[in-house]
This record gives sequence, C-alpha cells and structure tokens, in this order.
Amino acid sequence: MDPDTMFGPLDQVLAQEVVGGVLAIEYLLLVLVVVNMATRFLAYRNDVKQAEDEDTESLSRYLPHEATNVVLILATFYYTTVEQHGGIVLSMLIIGMFLADFFEFEVREVDVRKDAKPRAPKGALGASVFVLAYAGFQSLFFLVKDVWTAIV
Repeated sequence: MDPDTMFGPLDQVLAQEVVGGVLAIEYLLLVLVVVNMATRFLAYRNDVKQAEDEDTESLSRYLPHEATNVVLILATFYYTTVEQHGGIVLSMLIIGMFLADFFEFEVREVDVRKDAKPRAPKGALGASVFVLAYAGFQSLFFLVKDVWTAIV
C-alpha cells in the first residue's frame, strides 16, 4: 500500500487525476457547491412557504440543504488530506459559508416570530459565490492555464 494514501480505496477513486491534471475530488467539490447553492434557494423558498402559514411559530430546517452542507464539509476535509493548501483554503471558505447559513436561519426564525417576511440568505449567498469561485479555480484552471502562464 502506498504510504502517501490515507484512505486507501477512497484515494484510488477520488485522488486520481481525471482531465488536465485535475483530481476527481475537485470536480466532485465543484458539483457539490452548485448543488448546495441550489438547495439553499429551495430551503429559502420552503422557509417563505412555512412563514405564510398562520400558525407557524418556528421554521424547520430543510433536510436536503443540511445534508449537502454536511457532505460538502466532509468532502472538503477529505480534500485537505489530498491537497493541503487548496483543501485548507476551501475548508475555511466552506466553514464560513456554513456559519453564515446557520445564523441566517436563526434570523429567519426571529422574522417568523415577529410575523415578518423571512429575509433572504444574502450572507450565505455571498459566501457561496466565493466558494464557487475557488472551487471553479481549483477544478477548471487547466482551461486557461496556457493563457495565464503566458501573461504571468
């Protein structure tokens, strides 16, 4: 067994170069970020629907969004074992996005208790744009690498 691998069979699948020297986990992270952004939109829509009910005192968390948050965090921590620099940067961005998500949900609950319309998750959306940009940089840089190296 290769001493550089930490998770054995998982490393054989996810830590493999796929296209242009990019690892499979980097593409998986990019897809997870896009799915997370989509579930954030659906979660907000669900919160607005719940708030429109007259007898609602608190909101319930949208399970698909919470699941994508957990999977995204775990996948990023795994990515840190494969690529330390990129994994640590992406981990910090994703943890920031998760914290923004967590506290914005609490703000929406307060809005519901005050009978106001739930506020949009602006902070989490902004953080997810940064996460998407960095995940895209990690996974799609090979497309502009030649032009970039010619300039820089």
